[in-house]
Amino acid sequence: MNTKYLATLLVGAFTQMGALAHDGHGMAGAHWHATDAVGWVVAIALAVAGWYIGTRK
Repeated sequence: MNTKYLATLLVGAFTQMGALAHDGHGMAGAHWHATDAVGWVVAIALAVAGWYIGTRK
């Protein structure tokens, strides 16, 4: 695993820290915001991009 890939992965993981602001956040929580859902979409997109880049030859 190269450094650039690892840095991208870590930046993507740490951007999700904001969703832990207080109890009740998230789709299954007492309430959720559009940014909570967008965070999941971004996380999935980053995972797919990482997988795609990792499998290219």
